[in-house]
Amino acid sequence: MDTSVHPPIVSKLVYQMEGWIGDVLITSFPCFLVTEEAAHALSEIGFTGATFAPVEVVTAEDFRELQPEVELPSFVWLKVSGKAGRDDFGIAKNLNLVLSERVFDVFDERGLPSATIKPFDVRQE
Repeated sequence: MDTSVHPPIVSKLVYQMEGWIGDVLITSFPCFLVTEEAAHALSEIGFTGATFAPVEVVTAEDFRELQPEVELPSFVWLKVSGKAGRDDFGIAKNLNLVLSERVFDVFDERGLPSATIKPFDVRQE
């Protein structure tokens, strides 16, 4: 990770899962993960502003102890490069992830039980 810039630039992602309650989108500054199923659905709608890359997901000891029955789906790294309010994916000035309504619908249909959703005002960018 290159921490000389903000946000940091990540070149290889290994994500340690501490717990999971079913969200198909995981945010962990400055990176985002989506389930392979959600990635496939996004590809079908022809989204803009992001690409997918491999990610290695490992489970923490707490995860294995507290959620031994949970089987994680496969995840991919969602690398956001779009402009907030213009593309389907973008990063706002406050570094929050911004989604188009159609992309949000893809995620919402598949599960976002712990997501915090706020409207985005492009005029504030």
